[in-house]
Amino acid sequence: MRMHQVFTVGSLLLGVTAGLLTGHASLFVAPAFAQDNIDCAKAEAQIELTYCAEQDWMAADKDLNAIYKKAIAAAKATDVSLKEVTPDLVGAETALRDAQRAWVAYRDKACDAYGFTARGGTLEPMLIYACRADMTRQRISDLTELNDALGSN
Repeated sequence: MRMHQVFTVGSLLLGVTAGLLTGHASLFVAPAFAQDNIDCAKAEAQIELTYCAEQDWMAADKDLNAIYKKAIAAAKATDVSLKEVTPDLVGAETALRDAQRAWVAYRDKACDAYGFTARGGTLEPMLIYACRADMTRQRISDLTELNDALGSN
């Protein structure tokens, strides 16, 4: 029994460590199951629903990174234009970078707090992933609006 507990904790630590190194720490360690065979439109089991929520968040995060790159490029271009007029006006790139870093920290903590509605249960990771996906989609909308306002395509 003790050996099984050590193996489980070791597996958990390994999974979380690997996730931290890649930038996407999984919120749960699931037993091996055929992830390739999951149809998220028909998912019913909690492990499938959680997996699908994680995939949804990861897809939204990928889209967020793409629009952020466009927005940061537009902010840099804005700084170049402003520097030509008055050097004291620059700062769009720094403001956006700082805002994005703060927003990511806020999103993660806000969704962690939301997870407490099912704390310790199998539903908790799915709620956190869904929250992150929803907030990320809203941020994509916000950055798209900013990008458009700064005049980038």
